[in-house]
Amino acid sequence: MKLILLGPPGAGKGTQAQRLQETYGLIQLSTGDMLRAAVKAGTEVGKKAEAIMARGDLVPDEVVVGIIADRIEQPDAKKGYILDGFPRNVAQAEALDKMLAGKGTKLDAVVELEVDDKILLGRIQGRAAQTAGGPRADDNADALAKRLKVYHEQTAPLVAYYKKQGVLKGVDGMKDIDDVTRQIEAVLGLGAKKGKLA
Repeated sequence: MKLILLGPPGAGKGTQAQRLQETYGLIQLSTGDMLRAAVKAGTEVGKKAEAIMARGDLVPDEVVVGIIADRIEQPDAKKGYILDGFPRNVAQAEALDKMLAGKGTKLDAVVELEVDDKILLGRIQGRAAQTAGGPRADDNADALAKRLKVYHEQTAPLVAYYKKQGVLKGVDGMKDIDDVTRQIEAVLGLGAKKGKLA
């Protein structure tokens, strides 16, 4: 099963991706982690990315897609994967679709965690207050407001993009963590398949 979890910062994507990984053996693929691993492994795409990052430039979409293309061929991704942090905009989604089509495959589903921005701000402030050793640098209302603005401008259009493809599934991300997990399992038809994805 090939998935994307969509939703604004603080919506709980990381937590849900981790649960899907633990229960169903899907691999959570973070673009940041994949970039670092490709650079460390010295792959062709990794060397390209390293040179770009050394200049302080952003890694272009085609290089990131190349790294994803290499990564999903590895044995641990055969059961399926959850893309984390990519795509962030429609151009990246199109590049991803093209790459997957070239491999004769496509996404099975895009799950959108639907949340209310005002409640998210409250969540982030709560998380900041509870973080041992003090909050993360981005765990404050101002930083979140900026990240939400970027999300709504760049990433939110993916909702319409994937809805048009018929792969978008919405769940209520405002429920408690266990309930959100159950909703995701339900929309993906996973309830009875714990640990048995092939």
